[in-house]
Amino acid sequence: MTNLTIALDETVIRQARIRAIQEGTSVSAKVREFLAEYAQGQSRQQAAGEAFLAAARASNSRLEGGWNREALYDRPYRQE
Repeated sequence: MTNLTIALDETVIRQARIRAIQEGTSVSAKVREFLAEYAQGQSRQQAAGEAFLAAARASNSRLEGGWNREALYDRPYRQE
């Protein structure tokens, strides 16, 4: 494991330590967790987007000409 040194405001560190203790963890563990999620975030978001698009393509729900308010809500739209 590699060490990382960062400079943060003393108040932020104090508040983070208090919160970490309340959650039964450490600031270091929370930073590790955040950085791991941050590093993999793009691939997770991309995978989620691709899964959504695949589900949409596989859906049997089709509307000729696209969706509009009347089709979605099954009632006419009144412009006032």
